[in-house]
Amino acid sequence: MELHNQAASARVAVINADVLSLGTTFLSLADIWAVWPIAAGIGVLTLAWLKARIILSQYLGLAAAPFWMRGFEFALAALCLLFLGLYLLPVIL
Repeated sequence: MELHNQAASARVAVINADVLSLGTTFLSLADIWAVWPIAAGIGVLTLAWLKARIILSQYLGLAAAPFWMRGFEFALAALCLLFLGLYLLPVIL
């Protein structure tokens, strides 16, 4: 039963990662960068953050260690907020 749950969880993670990759591809191919560059940048950064969470939790197995998962999620969120701030800095100034 446990092995079946792990396999199902891995399949869901792969499907989620594929959907997020398609979203990133769509944003990179669309002309949204010319019309709404800030929204496109935020969208790509958000998709990258979600994909990184899937990689950490499912592929690296941090879902089995909630304490470490929370630490990595906090550090990842802080890093993404830093990247977002650096991306938006030229717009603000």
